[in-house]
Amino acid sequence: MMTRKLSRKEIIIPMAKTNVKLIINLAHIYISNINKCLKNSKSDIIIDFIHVTNNGIIITMNKLANMLDLSTIKKYLKNIENVNSDLIKSLHLPKSKSYMKIIRLPYKTNQRVITPDYIESILKELHLFKNIVLASKPHVIKVSPESDIVVVWVDIWDFQSDSSVKNIINH
Repeated sequence: MMTRKLSRKEIIIPMAKTNVKLIINLAHIYISNINKCLKNSKSDIIIDFIHVTNNGIIITMNKLANMLDLSTIKKYLKNIENVNSDLIKSLHLPKSKSYMKIIRLPYKTNQRVITPDYIESILKELHLFKNIVLASKPHVIKVSPESDIVVVWVDIWDFQSDSSVKNIINH
């Protein structure tokens, strides 16, 4: 199967290379076992194949997965014999990077110049950004040398549906 970009019918599982080798060597067995587990949990998803990436594996399936499917697959993978479950990070659906522009902020607040670290600390405290993951440090750009206004650019990791970003637009 060839796609130009990540499909929504995939689950990305970051893990150590030692675990990847163990899983790929017996992938055909693990695919059928995961499918049995999904069927037992009354899911209609079927795993088609597993392939390797540079930092883990990607599981491709016939339909979009939900959180129950993700937890079923994660539970199975962590119980595979000889696989170090501590080296399996959280499963997630493909993500894309969105950006947000915050305009018309003052250059100084309480005699303190706005820095990327300052913006990041404030975003972490805001309720709107509770489930938001920053893709990089915020970029603070002064509008002009004479101006006391800045524009802040923030890169955000989001699901392909842009569900995280939709909650913060125009707020």
